[in-house]
Amino acid sequence: MSTSDPSERPTYTAEQMTKYYDCISLPSKYRHELGSKSREAATGKDALSFLAALQRYQLASVPFENLELHYSPHHIINIEPEYLFHKIVERGTGRGGYCMENNCLFGTVLRSLGFDVYSAGARVSGSMQPQAELKSHMINIVTIQSQRYFVDVGFGASGPTHPIPLIHDRVSVNVPPQTVRLNHTHIPDNTSRDSDKLLWVYEHRNADDAPWTPTYCFTETEFLPMDFAVMSHHTSTSKTSWFTYKVICTKMLMDSGTEQIVGDVTLFETAIKKRIAGKAEALTTITSEEERVRALEKYLGVKLSEAERTGIQGMASEVK
Repeated sequence: MSTSDPSERPTYTAEQMTKYYDCISLPSKYRHELGSKSREAATGKDALSFLAALQRYQLASVPFENLELHYSPHHIINIEPEYLFHKIVERGTGRGGYCMENNCLFGTVLRSLGFDVYSAGARVSGSMQPQAELKSHMINIVTIQSQRYFVDVGFGASGPTHPIPLIHDRVSVNVPPQTVRLNHTHIPDNTSRDSDKLLWVYEHRNADDAPWTPTYCFTETEFLPMDFAVMSHHTSTSKTSWFTYKVICTKMLMDSGTEQIVGDVTLFETAIKKRIAGKAEALTTITSEEERVRALEKYLGVKLSEAERTGIQGMASEVK
């Protein structure tokens, strides 16, 4: 979509939204026809439950993964909404992407439906990721009836599985027994301690008696597409970015009865683990590229083409 108004952002068509609903296996009760019906659902009394359902079903269907940097002929990340729709939705190969891919797709979906949404940048904590000094993460902020919520479908196993209101120290259950909260505070690196420079710090803990772990922090400042283009270029090319030399693919698991996220399956390098209710189970250990490609399809539903499979040859991330 081309526009002369720089504040406008791309949206998807009614046909595309139907394909998206199918891609994430969204139940009919949550499927709202694009237009006045979807705008009413996105702004009315059930808007929060609608948003939460979209987040859960995308998390359970679209994996957090960086396979494009390893299993592709070009090793380049494209975060244009139309390209992401083709890659994740239309191809039907079980693909997802890393934060800026999944959250860009999700933000475009929300905007198309009529949600009041914009995107912001986040800085990942050093406790979660080495060399995390730069803002390298993307989230979406949605306003429903004057309350702002942040939503994230691109952080993997420790990311939020429901919309979280921008309210200090409100604890909620994430994937049991994990709980999460937002802490409106400064981070240790801040030189200014002024009250008008507080950050929202997303924190998690895996037990009620465990300490809170800072996951990432953000402000409510809107980031523009060109900001994310620069961030994504660094994340996908820098030698200090672990995305460039380690392979990851995580898909959240949903209980079909309760429609709640209950765990995840994660491939990291040469190990695949399944986690339910905080208990991890090793599924397999990978010893060759052929085994990893088969495991991606068996456990995570990701199908790689022959051209994608050979793209990893000669790279440091190749299993030899």
